[in-house]
Amino acid sequence: MITLEKKDSIYYLTMDSEENRWNTTFVRDIAEALDEIENDEGPGALITSSTNPKFFSNGLDLDWMQSPENYPDGGDREVFGEEFMFLMGRVITLPIPTVCAINGHAFGAGFMFALSHDIRIMREDRGFLCANEMQLGLPIPRPELALFKHKVPANAFFETVQLSKRWTGADALNAGIIQGVSSLEELPEVAQNKATELAPLANNRKNFGHQKEVLYGENAAINLSHGPAHMLKNSKDFKE
Repeated sequence: MITLEKKDSIYYLTMDSEENRWNTTFVRDIAEALDEIENDEGPGALITSSTNPKFFSNGLDLDWMQSPENYPDGGDREVFGEEFMFLMGRVITLPIPTVCAINGHAFGAGFMFALSHDIRIMREDRGFLCANEMQLGLPIPRPELALFKHKVPANAFFETVQLSKRWTGADALNAGIIQGVSSLEELPEVAQNKATELAPLANNRKNFGHQKEVLYGENAAINLSHGPAHMLKNSKDFKE
């Protein structure tokens, strides 16, 4: 489902679960990978990708959400919300640079996961980024809105969260949601080059992680009150 490899100073987290839909088991597998990264030292950068050429991540595991008893491999549904939000907060504040290689569709929770990375490079010829909660008739929790507010430029924020706009690679680049586009074939190399460029920034991981906390954590420097990482990690405190 999830593999983590390290070559030189680069970590490769690969999702290999068909459409890479999110349930509690999926969350915990990625959390274990982050544990391994956080327990390491020295320069490094993370590249997250998917083996499915069509989907980076197609959002929530809706079948499991609706009938968890029929899909026990998905784990405990009751704890999913808080554990997923907390995981996104961990990704945002991971003490090394993070690069997301978006090879296909990233919807809902998959879009959130992509946004939680420092750098996003998207396949240029197909695939959409979309926060599709409005289409599904679901409210967007405040911690998730905080994430979009911090990661999506103001001119694209409303279209993203309220109008469920589907962003192509070219449109997302023009809007500033992603930092680059690439062909599918060249995407791994482009992501690796960027990760290699950024890895030395984490020579002092404590300092690199601290700066992210200042940007995105409690009493964040770029937020009026709390940043998305704090809200995601403490989502139970921000329920309407």
